[in-house]
Amino acid sequence: MERKRLFNTFIITLTSLLILQSCGDIKKKETPMQLQAFNSMQLIKQENDLVGENIVKIKAAKNEYEPFQIAIVATGKLNNVKVEMSDLKGENGSIERENIVLYREEYVPIRHSSPRVVYSQGLYPDPLLPFKSPVTGKPIEALRVTDGQNGNQYAGAKYSAYPIEIFPGQNRVIWIDVFIPKNTPAGIYTGIFKASADGNIYAEIPVELTVWNFTLPDTASHSTHFGHFGRVASMWGIKTDSKKYREIERRFCDELAKHRINPPIPHYLLPEVNDDGSLNIIPERHEKLKKYIEETHLLDFEVPRARFMSSTSNSNLATPADQSDPETIKKTKRYYQDYYNYLKKNGWEKRAYVYLLDEPNSIKDYNQVINLGKVVKQAVPELNCLVVEQTYKHDPSWPDIDPYVDIWCPLFSFIDRKTIQEKINSGDKVWSYTALVQPPPKYHPEYEKVKDKNPPYWHIDRPTIVYRIPLWINKQYGITGLLYWTTVQWREDPFNEPYIGPYPTRYINGGGMLFYPGKDAGFDGPVTSIRLKNLREGLEDYEYFTILEKKGEHEFIKEILDSISPEWWGYTRDPRVLLKARERMALKIIALEDK
Repeated sequence: MERKRLFNTFIITLTSLLILQSCGDIKKKETPMQLQAFNSMQLIKQENDLVGENIVKIKAAKNEYEPFQIAIVATGKLNNVKVEMSDLKGENGSIERENIVLYREEYVPIRHSSPRVVYSQGLYPDPLLPFKSPVTGKPIEALRVTDGQNGNQYAGAKYSAYPIEIFPGQNRVIWIDVFIPKNTPAGIYTGIFKASADGNIYAEIPVELTVWNFTLPDTASHSTHFGHFGRVASMWGIKTDSKKYREIERRFCDELAKHRINPPIPHYLLPEVNDDGSLNIIPERHEKLKKYIEETHLLDFEVPRARFMSSTSNSNLATPADQSDPETIKKTKRYYQDYYNYLKKNGWEKRAYVYLLDEPNSIKDYNQVINLGKVVKQAVPELNCLVVEQTYKHDPSWPDIDPYVDIWCPLFSFIDRKTIQEKINSGDKVWSYTALVQPPPKYHPEYEKVKDKNPPYWHIDRPTIVYRIPLWINKQYGITGLLYWTTVQWREDPFNEPYIGPYPTRYINGGGMLFYPGKDAGFDGPVTSIRLKNLREGLEDYEYFTILEKKGEHEFIKEILDSISPEWWGYTRDPRVLLKARERMALKIIALEDK
């Protein structure tokens, strides 16, 4: 009897073990999907061997965005992958899904390397394809073939977030933007990111958000100028004076504003200019301009350069005669006087500047800065003039343009700490500027020291942190603005040709292009990019410095900056180090708030 009982026990145990093993095998077959979490600065390529986190942990202030990435890693074929993110719930409130936006990262081909790169050619993630149209709020349909009277026709988006199909050994990455509204109570919020695929395949990863008890301002503290959107018209095949262009242009402006970048002011909102230089203030336009400034939280007001005086900067053409014509000068002065008075009447004069000239690279151009700047200063001494030029002379024998420049704007590699500080000490402002991976010039005061060094040049095939770190270095140098010539320098198909050039010996991948056109992505508006998002993160970091500075924490700020961004040529490449420094700043702010 005992022998029989033992035998039955053995059979039951063996059967249980077989069942458990069978269940394990079934589980393995049913879940050929892994989810791994990464911060916003980590580059996740399509076929990387990944080592991410098994939980998302992000931290942010109120009125701040905080992004993260989820890599969907396939250990078997995954078809019809779907993703979703829950609300984030806390003890005293929640962050609803309307404040959480999901994108699929699209890969673009880098066939030719940019200058001074650290990464090889291949596919790089950059465009962020929304799952829902930012215009209509409806899901974006993928490209499909339909029957038409004249044969096959196509409908839907050429580039779309869905469908997602992943082969074994590949990754697809989801970008998640979380916005923390101002009224969110401080504390910890939790939720779940889920992914599923055909065949009952399912995976999830927990998300934990810590909301810090302070609030970022609506209006940015750091100045920016990122160009205009004229190229949008040619991409969409429309005229710049059409209603459709104005609608699309406004969406691009709003998107810049969401990323704490000062958007351009659409020309149809500005006062009309009469032939004698005076302004015609149209009440309807004026009210729309006021509303635009409020809605976009505009920091700086670029006064359009007077159309009466022309320039021939960066060309072999002679200096225009109108720069010395008395009647032209008279009209130009009246224009600036009327404009300044209009701005002052509305309390906008302190944010105003004139973009006087771009990169004066000859003695002729220096003299044009003097000609144009002298008219502005004689008309309105208080009106600031911006010139894209370094803080030292191109040539010692050239004339002095200092009296006519209030905002200097050197290229990243032209930066010189000593002369920048001299300009700041004299009352001028300094912005920084990047374009086309230009190396340090031979007339740089410390050329031999910096000629082979690389500042954080902007292009797709460099570490993503280069789009965030310039705001930290700007703070280190006392630089208060950032200029980029455009965000829409597109070729015919930017998703397939994401570069400008070729120049004689180089391609600039992503140069002048922080947006992609939504025309081929299912909506009339901008497709954002990973690089633009990280630039926004840097601008938000700058607000932490501003808050601390207002509280007198200059030594603490210097300690942080010296550890992360001691100079243009030396800065941390490790995202984790930067995020730890940011957290130190946040905790310092909270401690000061609690006093």
